[in-house]
Amino acid sequence: MNHFNCSVGKLFVGSDLGTGYFWFKFEEWAKQYGPIYQYKTFGQVNVVVSTEKIANDLLRERGNIYSSREQAPMASHLLSDDKRALFLPYNDEWRKVRKFQHQVTMPKAATSYEPLQLQESARLTQDLISDPKNYQRLFQRYASGLILRLTYDTRIETGDEETVRLVYENQTNAERIAAPGQYLVDVLPILLWLPKWLAPFKQEAAAHRKREVALFSGLVEDVKKDVESGKAGPSFTQKWLENKDDYGISDLQAAYVLGGLFSAAASTTASLAMSWVLLMVLNPQWLSKMQEELDRVVGPDRLPTFDDIPQLPTVRAVVKETARLRPVTAGGIPHKTTADDVYNGFFIPKGSLIHPNLWAIQRDPELYPEPDAFNPNRWLSPKYPTYREPLTQYPNCQNYSVFGFGRRLCPGSNIAERSLNIIVARLGWACNITKAKDPASGKKITPPSYNYVKGLNTEPHQFPFEVSCRSADRWEVIEREATAAREDLRRPSVRS
Repeated sequence: MNHFNCSVGKLFVGSDLGTGYFWFKFEEWAKQYGPIYQYKTFGQVNVVVSTEKIANDLLRERGNIYSSREQAPMASHLLSDDKRALFLPYNDEWRKVRKFQHQVTMPKAATSYEPLQLQESARLTQDLISDPKNYQRLFQRYASGLILRLTYDTRIETGDEETVRLVYENQTNAERIAAPGQYLVDVLPILLWLPKWLAPFKQEAAAHRKREVALFSGLVEDVKKDVESGKAGPSFTQKWLENKDDYGISDLQAAYVLGGLFSAAASTTASLAMSWVLLMVLNPQWLSKMQEELDRVVGPDRLPTFDDIPQLPTVRAVVKETARLRPVTAGGIPHKTTADDVYNGFFIPKGSLIHPNLWAIQRDPELYPEPDAFNPNRWLSPKYPTYREPLTQYPNCQNYSVFGFGRRLCPGSNIAERSLNIIVARLGWACNITKAKDPASGKKITPPSYNYVKGLNTEPHQFPFEVSCRSADRWEVIEREATAAREDLRRPSVRS
């Protein structure tokens, strides 16, 4: 018996959920059927949640039965051999993996990585002013340069290194394969019984997995050799190699956990940084408000540092509003129930997939008045329901729903938040960001508000804009900091 507001009929690959922006369809159904509703695909119960309260009630407060994951045939079994942490079921293996993730990314540990974030953000600031047309590569270089150094002590200088290319190529493939509606085998698991020669999807997954295992295992092996020779610098991988008995996970599982940390932090950081630039182009008044705050707190003679962040509530509000309006995982990642449950009279059977549709959750008009407007004031003014004090602490992105819910909160969120705060603060301090001009007509070009890559994680397609340094004196400061960062990159690692 269906106890929900509706039951949307069977959906197939190629339907509205297979066209990419499935979160739009989820939101449309929520407006028609309510903030929690059910649909079925070949008997699989799917529950879509569209408000933060319901999502927290289920995924956080009842996390003991709402924290598992679907073992999707393509992404989990065929591509990852059930090793990818994102898709692990809620069991003892997941708890071991989470223990390691937590120890290297928890707030206390994340604070120790701030010197690297300062170095990478100084390089980013200089290079974005010098070469704004390559902004996508520059934001990806920041994200990959930081997380590859933290994870493997691999130093990235240009962003064109083979390791960077392979890591991003692998991440793009994994996100594409994991997106809902891409493969028929995900809705008809019986197709797993087909022999490989009759199943092109098996051949595709096997080829990707071979490259993925070689990449992840090879990066760990490089660190292992450096540890054995006494040349390794500090890294997550070094920590695991020297304490592996404490974690109780296999070498291959560890390689996947370490490789997965890249996607947890790098994809989020680069995507949201690009969205921030787009939103500054479309909402220049907020760049001006940030600059007023930065000039008052930091002054013109130095770049912002992490010590300044508590005194920069407007910067943090702009970061949080960017994450709200343009969530990276817009459709959310479904949780799976491990027991029957009843919520407000609605029966949710064991094995249901719970979809927290972040696109709709972050547009709940009761919590976010005028939800489609970019309005950081909703975090800064007492007249909004999302306002919190003190402003030296709030707004922040700690436990914010754009990073997931409950026990499945993104393990890289602490690192990502610090990266976004320092990137936005430094670029706001240094740069004017404006609409580009059409070379033929001279008219300003207004980029589309939402023209984003389709898939599990999203980012804006390339768009035009112009960047200039705010003054010659500020450029001297940027050059000095960026030069020091590059010199440090060229120094050989010294094991701590």
